Amino acid sequence: MSLEKLKIKLRENINLSPQYGTIRKISPNIVYADGLTPSLGDIVKIEGSDETGCLGMVTLSEDDRFGFTPFSFVDGYKTGDKVVLQKKGLVFPVGESLLGRVLDPLGNPIDEKGVLENVSFTSVIAPPIKPMKRGIIDEVFSVGVKSIDGLLTCGKGQKMGIFAGSGVGKSTLMGMIVKGCLAPVKVIALIGERGREVPEFIQKNLNGDLKDTVLIVATSDDSALMRKYGAFCAMAVAEYFKNQGRDVLFMMDSVSRFAMAQREIGLALGEPPTSKGYPPSVLALLPQLMERAGKEEGKGSITAFFTILVEGDDLSDPIADQARSILDGHIVLSRELTDYGIFPPINILNSASRIATEIIDEKHKEAARKFRRLYALLKENEILIRIGSYQQGFDTELDEAIEKKSLMEDFITQDKNEHIPYQESIEKLINMM
Repeated sequence: MSLEKLKIKLRENINLSPQYGTIRKISPNIVYADGLTPSLGDIVKIEGSDETGCLGMVTLSEDDRFGFTPFSFVDGYKTGDKVVLQKKGLVFPVGESLLGRVLDPLGNPIDEKGVLENVSFTSVIAPPIKPMKRGIIDEVFSVGVKSIDGLLTCGKGQKMGIFAGSGVGKSTLMGMIVKGCLAPVKVIALIGERGREVPEFIQKNLNGDLKDTVLIVATSDDSALMRKYGAFCAMAVAEYFKNQGRDVLFMMDSVSRFAMAQREIGLALGEPPTSKGYPPSVLALLPQLMERAGKEEGKGSITAFFTILVEGDDLSDPIADQARSILDGHIVLSRELTDYGIFPPINILNSASRIATEIIDEKHKEAARKFRRLYALLKENEILIRIGSYQQGFDTELDEAIEKKSLMEDFITQDKNEHIPYQESIEKLINMM
């Protein structure tokens, strides 16, 4: 073993004089072994014929045995194979060299740009920011999208959810936010998505520019454990830059795939299924991840956008419902608006930012409130207007809404490659209203 490899193993807290356990029962989702006494969260390795073996995380501990969930497929392994304690807890490499790179949840580069240099290692699991250490959100976080900056204004350290059905435009909106925001560091977690979407997201939504960006990828063909901890690894990277005093944009696509991964793990461990088959651990896991974002006194901030896939556009889905209760706002994408050719298809009336009124001035607040009022009147009377039943002059407010209909639709429509400065969006909204 070379000196450099030895240094890496020491920094990763890898056991250099291992004791061995023995596999007693093996299945695709969980492996039972005895002979060791690891703690929950420790990393173990099945010794195989190849040099690497199969890594797993301890998820069950009993008197005479322990169980671990594998990070990869366990085909080719059998009862009687040896298991060694690899390291105490899952750690992830962090450092400036991560910027511009694409990594898997184990910290291995998958972009063919060589090994990471000058990195340290941080624990993937960490407690959220203590309530009394959280800074007050009092600064606007501009994303370069008119409808969000003007009507759903975000603040530095805010947690927002993007709720949408499949194929409505979550990834496109993510790309617009990443390109349009001014955050010095961007951390993106692609969890459980199709493999082909990774290069497409980089080339189409980011224009191939990964400068100041770290991408953590766990595709749908990865194990449930990889998909689960991909999200925590990305959050650990964001925390590293936040602790240096930087403002970080964190984006995750998607929370639903993350929850499905924990559902697989929980059911394999014997947890009882509840609503839609989700075990209780899934609902407990969401705040453990989401509450780690935010603004911390004396340090930087993590402004987070989490996408949530709502099956059949059903916002009462248990994961969507739980996420909405934890987050500081929600952006709902509408399939109906895509039919009308409005992109990004943000349903302004169903969306909200809980921080917006605290960080914008009175003129902006009044203009946004009036926009919502007029837009709601249009939607409420849409059928009457279309069939010609409404006669102009009966309602002055509705008359104004009809007069400004095209201007309002133009305001919420934006090309995916267009970036509008925050002040320009606000001036346009105020002048229109």
